[in-house]
Amino acid sequence: QVQLVETGGGLVQAGGSLRLSCAASGRTFSTYAMAWFRQAPGKERELVAAVSTTGYTTYYTDSVKGRFTISRDNAKSTVYLQMDSLKPEDTAVYYCAASLAYYSIPNAYRYWGQGTQVTVSS
Repeated sequence: QVQLVETGGGLVQAGGSLRLSCAASGRTFSTYAMAWFRQAPGKERELVAAVSTTGYTTYYTDSVKGRFTISRDNAKSTVYLQMDSLKPEDTAVYYCAASLAYYSIPNAYRYWGQGTQVTVSS
């Protein structure tokens, strides 16, 4: 099993940037696909970005392509989400998640962090 702790959320103006980090502990980090999900008030949770175990392949939902970058450092057991050109509609609680299945299968993520709030003001 793996434990996940997110940091880096906060309040930023539209057009600004934030970097989220997710530190993992427990079972070998490099065996997990990793992802970032988000959930805005009144909306369903959505997969924002995912990365394979090696870090070589990634997935992004259409609304963040070209603005967000997911990466991982297996030596540090950490996954990152660099968020640039932020928009008010990016406001949500962002969750880090881990999966032992293929990285782009949303329902396969079984391990979750506590979430971190990202608020983008207009």
